[in-house]
Amino acid sequence: MNTIIRVLVIALTVVFSTVNAQDFQGIATYKTQRKVDIKFDSTQMDSDMHERMVAMMKKQLQKTFNLTFNKETSTYKQEEGLGKPQVGGMGDVEVMVIGNGGGDDVLYKNTKENRYAEVRDTFGKVFLIQDELEPIEWQLESDTKYIGEYQCYKATYTKMVEKPRTFSNNASTDDNEEENKEPEMEERTVTAWYTPQIPVSNGPDDYQGLPGLILEVHDGDLTIICSKIVLNPKDKIEIVEPTKGKKVNREDYEEIMEKKAKEMMERYAPRNGRNNGETFEIRIGG
Repeated sequence: MNTIIRVLVIALTVVFSTVNAQDFQGIATYKTQRKVDIKFDSTQMDSDMHERMVAMMKKQLQKTFNLTFNKETSTYKQEEGLGKPQVGGMGDVEVMVIGNGGGDDVLYKNTKENRYAEVRDTFGKVFLIQDELEPIEWQLESDTKYIGEYQCYKATYTKMVEKPRTFSNNASTDDNEEENKEPEMEERTVTAWYTPQIPVSNGPDDYQGLPGLILEVHDGDLTIICSKIVLNPKDKIEIVEPTKGKKVNREDYEEIMEKKAKEMMERYAPRNGRNNGETFEIRIGG
């Protein structure tokens, strides 16, 4: 295995030395989707409505993003289109999608300076999150496959994530205690496929740090796949770092999000035993 990895590194070095002299830039289009697992009380919702609800959620979570990049910087932004609703309803059932981003959000990365700036419009307020790029301890593997015309190599890393937690819609002492518990953690393996044919250490969302552009990611229930690449377009690309919004770091922003999410849960929770229908909160991270 070590021999294979050494051969791979040599091959990547040759590729980089061949193209590094070019004024390299491009636009990569990515399709993202998340698996949806929604369970309802069968006494409150029939199977037909359940299927329609799941279909509605899947549609909301299928998005298209453009990564505009050069050798050192990039912006990652959702494609322009009709605004998606953040609150959806179906009969007596209401679904809130909290912290799911929006069409005005943009992520700027500078891989040379190891930092990023991200604009997020959250609950009507614009935040500018500025922080360092988190290092990713990728393991280069020998598996290869083609994505379109590009030969890609597999890389993986493991991280600790919170286990999904389920809360009943009917407020109770047990539910409050469950909500205030420290979250349980579990290990997750993230898989990426990158191509040295595009010599940028970048990728969709906050994935980066490989010797070539990342074209595919599998991270738990999240799947990101590149569907189109345009290299060195006729019109020169200008990548601008965002500057507008309330400046916070990642930790501060996550604390604000947690507080706002709890406020929304309290706002929509049934009170005094009154509940004309079931109300559910579905949080979509990252």
